[in-house]
Amino acid sequence: MKKLFGGIDLTWKKLIIFSIIAGVYTAIMALLPITADTSFRDIAIQFEWWFFFGIIIASNSKSPKDSALKCFVFFLISQPLIYLIQVPFSWQGWHLFSYYKYWFIWTILCLPMGFIGYFINKKNIISMIVLLPALFLLAFEGLGYFSAVVSNFPHHLLSFLACFLIIIFVVLNLFDRTKLKVITLLIVTIFSIIYVALNGGIINAEYETFKILDNYGIDFAGEVHVTYFSGTAQGNVELVNSTDEIHSVKISGRKNGKYEFAVTDENEKEYSFEYHYDKDTKSVILNKK
Repeated sequence: MKKLFGGIDLTWKKLIIFSIIAGVYTAIMALLPITADTSFRDIAIQFEWWFFFGIIIASNSKSPKDSALKCFVFFLISQPLIYLIQVPFSWQGWHLFSYYKYWFIWTILCLPMGFIGYFINKKNIISMIVLLPALFLLAFEGLGYFSAVVSNFPHHLLSFLACFLIIIFVVLNLFDRTKLKVITLLIVTIFSIIYVALNGGIINAEYETFKILDNYGIDFAGEVHVTYFSGTAQGNVELVNSTDEIHSVKISGRKNGKYEFAVTDENEKEYSFEYHYDKDTKSVILNKK
């Protein structure tokens, strides 16, 4: 398996084929109804597999510049392709690309991240320092998935396992020295323990519910679409119904999490909302901002 980390002749042709395959597969997982709220759809929402792909690209690049450009092009092709494939099958049509703004920012960031990421090939202490932020994020997502597994077993179980298996797999196969392997895994373990302690444990119940936006005294013009979302880990807003008469969303998140989102109607007028989980009423509180 060490060949994945420096043993591949990653030509531009191979990179482009890789990006197309990743984009097509992710789009299919996002489209299939059977994958909803499962680990198979997580690749279309979360970062773990994309971090893994980035590490593979960086470790098989020929220089920092080569790594930066290849990481950038990989995301530049794969991410828009995910949305493009979904357009004919979605009632939102081309409005789907409103979600791409978030991923485009990450695509731009691939240039500096890919440049710095190349130095994991040194397989020394510098490599460990460069790699640790990606491993921390993988651990962070893995702990979030664990919360989802506990709340709604076995949903997201494979994603939870994947996050920590990717960490172990990368560390054991990227580094040659046992000392570096042990130190890196120990640091990630300490990070995970501190994160759990600071967040009062990792069993932080998820919830999901439907909310009718028309109940908030808004006179929408035609159909609406979600144009913005922000919040803590494992939150999401999905527009489940939008006609001239009714507009509703499926909102999800974690206890104590705070979230914001916005929808835009056909007249390009934007309406902002915020929501959180109320531990006393055991329900989702949605407010118009």
